[in-house]
Amino acid sequence: MFETLFKLRENNTTVRTEVLAGITTFLTMAYIIFVNPDILAKAGMPQDAVFVATCVAAAIGTLLMAFLANYPIALAPGMGLNAYFAFGVVLGMKFTWQVALGCVFISGVIFLILSVLPVREWIVNAIPKSLKMAIAAGIGLFLALIALQGAKIVVAHPATLITAGDLKSWPVILAALGFVLIAALEYRKVPGGVIIGVLAVTAASALLGVSKFSGVVSAPPSIAPVFLQMDLAGALNVGLITVIFAFLFVDMFDNSGTLIGLAHRAGFLRKDGTVPRLGRALIADSSAAMIGAAVGTSTTTSYIESASGINAGGRTGLTAVVVAILFLLALFFAPLATSVPTWATAPALLYVACLMAHGLVEIEWSDVTEAAPAVVTALAMPFTFSIAEGIAFGFITYTGIKIAAGRIRDVHPAVGILSVLFVIKFAVIG
Repeated sequence: MFETLFKLRENNTTVRTEVLAGITTFLTMAYIIFVNPDILAKAGMPQDAVFVATCVAAAIGTLLMAFLANYPIALAPGMGLNAYFAFGVVLGMKFTWQVALGCVFISGVIFLILSVLPVREWIVNAIPKSLKMAIAAGIGLFLALIALQGAKIVVAHPATLITAGDLKSWPVILAALGFVLIAALEYRKVPGGVIIGVLAVTAASALLGVSKFSGVVSAPPSIAPVFLQMDLAGALNVGLITVIFAFLFVDMFDNSGTLIGLAHRAGFLRKDGTVPRLGRALIADSSAAMIGAAVGTSTTTSYIESASGINAGGRTGLTAVVVAILFLLALFFAPLATSVPTWATAPALLYVACLMAHGLVEIEWSDVTEAAPAVVTALAMPFTFSIAEGIAFGFITYTGIKIAAGRIRDVHPAVGILSVLFVIKFAVIG
């Protein structure tokens, strides 16, 4: 059966190798079952229900990737997009989390349509590399700020906006030690280094009495409080067009880059650089985004952490099936998830931020017309506390500088059109 479904011999792999690869991938990305509920709880969503939604969305999305594309790639609610959901849309723009879920669902529908039509490729190819890299790095900086706040290393200040917190407090000390532990374990290529760091800080917090330990295993909580709670009518508000676009834009480019990178790591890329079954993989990803919104979580997307399983020999969808099964088994560890304090997930966020900031390396710094818009994009995200605003500022700055420098030919029509639409949005809606 496995041979028929996943073509193991053709991909030069075995059931044992695929199972071990799946376990490796799960351990590498399992931190999301603790981090995602913690972030979305800030938006007022029931943490227990979001925990279930996270596991269910990850399992379904990963199974779609397994059976539609036969790729060893796992999916789960995406980092950065969950932060934008909670801190940007709900807390920042004051929309309800139900409306935010509606925006995620609509962005998934549009992504699915663009994945079927050739429009997606046209849009992806239109965006200059400098802006693509800046968006990735900007999301990383956005996550870093959220991590530092969660660890209480950075706190609000009426005069300077932000300042250092009480650096002698246990949350700060434990978060700092957790980050050092995660970075060291990842350097040593220890499987599950991130989740080990999160659990170590959680255990230390409980032992020191600075957080409450609720247990490890129990029956899964109810998903009802978030299941099918998305407000589609509210999401169609004209003021939310930019929000929907931000969810769509980030998912589309992050997903495309992730799939290409993982396909290259697994040796799937053809000689012309194209990815086999890319269309099916994109359909799986866009469908997962819609399903994730329906079950009650932010955008579900492909995870770069799947590279750990690929490095362990995973080459087919069987690896993904194993990951999906483990996410379903994780449903029985809800008490452990609710025992994880914010300063325990902060080191994981900060580590992911460090990885995403690597995009700055690939910016063409010798060309100021490329570098300046990239810097504006990356800095605007944390400073405005909004991924959408960062994208908009970046597009407008890129087009404006290119025109002023006499290099209007560098501006792709799609970029120019989007820049004009962003200007109109700021002028009319704000």
